[in-house]
Amino acid sequence: MITSTPQRRAGAEHDRRMKFSDFVAVDAIRSQIHARSKEAVIREMAQALVDAGSIAPADLESIVKAIMKRESLGSTGIGRGVAVPHTKHPGVGRLVGTVAVCRDGVDFESLDGEPVQLFFLLVSPPDRPGDHLRALENISRQLRDETFCRQLKSAAGPAEIQSLLAEADRHGEAA
Repeated sequence: MITSTPQRRAGAEHDRRMKFSDFVAVDAIRSQIHARSKEAVIREMAQALVDAGSIAPADLESIVKAIMKRESLGSTGIGRGVAVPHTKHPGVGRLVGTVAVCRDGVDFESLDGEPVQLFFLLVSPPDRPGDHLRALENISRQLRDETFCRQLKSAAGPAEIQSLLAEADRHGEAA
């Protein structure tokens, strides 16, 4: 008879799908951001994470710079009105993120050249690349659903965005 070792159980837990509830700071969700440039969007979202207590105020500038450096390698505007700015930063102890909507759209140098209305921002510790990748995979998987994207873009407020993320999490568990 084979028994499960603690390492095996930990590995199985590590392999489960990442959910929005694992990393989205609910108090940092913004249903209408006011920024009109790439850097301003990133700064507004990072500030939302500071305001929510998810990142330290002292790390704000270096996180914004790290995300902008990542953007200089190639835009995280993936098309269809969506961008996923992200970075790894030693100022966070665990993966944190937020969601924001800009109904008018922002020029984010997207791959398809279209303005971006829906933003997912991620900051993860440098020593947890698996979490970072699993969060990006989850976002990518969920964003394939046109209805989900449309509902997020038209959400009336942060509570509705949180509800849509929770529903996506439940559907992801059933998959």
